[in-house]
Amino acid sequence: MEIWSSTALNFKPSFPRISLLSTSVPLSNSLNSKRKFTNPQNLTFSSRQFLLRRSLTRRNSSQVSVFASSVTLGTEKDRLPADIEVTETEEPSSSVRLSVTVPRVVCDDCYRRVIVEFTKQAKVPGFRPGKKVPESILIGYVGKQHVQRATVESILKRTLPHAMSSVTGRALKDSVRIVTKFSEMERAYSSLNYLRYDVVVDVAPEVKWIPENGYKNLKIVVEIDSDVDAQRATEEELKRRHKSLGSLRIVTDRGLQIRDVVVLDISATTIDQDQSNVQKIPSAESKGFHFDTEDGDKLIPGFLDSIIGIQRGETKSFPLAFPESWKQENLRGVHAQFTVECKELFYRDLPQLDDSLADRLLPECSTLKQVRESLLQRCKEVEQTAREQATDNAILDQLCKMIEVDIPQSLFEEQGRQFYGAKLLQIQANMKLDERQLASLSSPKAVNEYLENQRDNITNVIKQNLAVGDVFRRENLQYSTEDVVKEVENSIAEFKRHKQEYDEERVREQVQEILEGAKVLEWLREHADIQYITR
Repeated sequence: MEIWSSTALNFKPSFPRISLLSTSVPLSNSLNSKRKFTNPQNLTFSSRQFLLRRSLTRRNSSQVSVFASSVTLGTEKDRLPADIEVTETEEPSSSVRLSVTVPRVVCDDCYRRVIVEFTKQAKVPGFRPGKKVPESILIGYVGKQHVQRATVESILKRTLPHAMSSVTGRALKDSVRIVTKFSEMERAYSSLNYLRYDVVVDVAPEVKWIPENGYKNLKIVVEIDSDVDAQRATEEELKRRHKSLGSLRIVTDRGLQIRDVVVLDISATTIDQDQSNVQKIPSAESKGFHFDTEDGDKLIPGFLDSIIGIQRGETKSFPLAFPESWKQENLRGVHAQFTVECKELFYRDLPQLDDSLADRLLPECSTLKQVRESLLQRCKEVEQTAREQATDNAILDQLCKMIEVDIPQSLFEEQGRQFYGAKLLQIQANMKLDERQLASLSSPKAVNEYLENQRDNITNVIKQNLAVGDVFRRENLQYSTEDVVKEVENSIAEFKRHKQEYDEERVREQVQEILEGAKVLEWLREHADIQYITR
């Protein structure tokens, strides 16, 4: 039944409690990464109970390392017999194109190495293994095309680390792409005996604040749902517990009144002026809908007033308009004709609310006053948590609006794939997907559709992450080594307790990101002008 407009704790907490639980679901190659990622859902974080949505690999300019996606880079550069020529050109989305020209002398050296390697490995008839084989015979046995291809690969492997020197410290992990087709390189080498190729690599994006250092003077308005007000929440919870002690009695001699409970069959159609385009509204239909009239403020405005007085077996029809603030965007402002049939009608027979009910309302309480005090204390904790979460969300949203950044495509895809991977894990946990379903949901098409549909959300999260990282660096904020060690130990212990795989290095990285985010938010809250309003 979608005519509800829930106003309960409807925050989108950016900082869940820390818990690095492993995500070891086998996904297709479109989701697989060279690194194992943990799932930041509930870390045991003692000082701040929030986790910045920061599952990115650490990408500060001093901390980024380079990995090639199409070739393997050695840990050290191989000395070349001559220098290569590299031209650097900036490209959109924080990427750099490196145009590399490898001179003939380097290509010839790579060719000789390939010949030596083939001589060691090839078993040419008439020659003992490892013995020198005339080059023409070796090439004829191995095949000229294979030798040529191996030479091009050798050139790439040896020269790429040198070509990447100009972006050392700026390049993002797993973002190196050799964009020149291999077939083109083969043809060029075959005809010219030297090689040219282009490499595109994403670099750490520059964060530009508007205005400069604007984060130092944040003015934040935080909206708090009225339902989280501790006093109001206490009375609502007390009322709910009191209701649970009563019983429902069938109404036989009157129509619906406030405090009754009614069972309804509901249907709705759109209202069109010319009556030529009347359509059903499936999300507003419900059979056997149990409705407590004391929850009338959570329904579409006017619904409760329209059914007051309805009797068992009676049907009423009435027009209503969905408000412009309705949570379902496709129904905002829609005029609808509702048809409601009353199937059952009950009133509550409640015991008198006094001290005699205290222990049943809340165990170990002997008076109604104690019940209220205990519930109030709990609700104050919930209210404080909600205020903190709402404050952090408002700060993050404001930071996102204050920065300009050219987001690299590799960064966008990595963050989006992690979101989608977490979504699949949740779906699988709830539904136990079979291999066919999982393969379908994790196909490149499904992943790309998700990335496109969630582009704005993914982009905003990345901007928030980058803004937080930039504030941490600019303000020279610190966290203690002891905190890192403690949280890493707690997280690993949690993995072991759940018998799940983990990558200790990744766990440490993620804990550092969490601590970093908490420090930044703490600093921003202290320096921001924050105003709270209740809605």
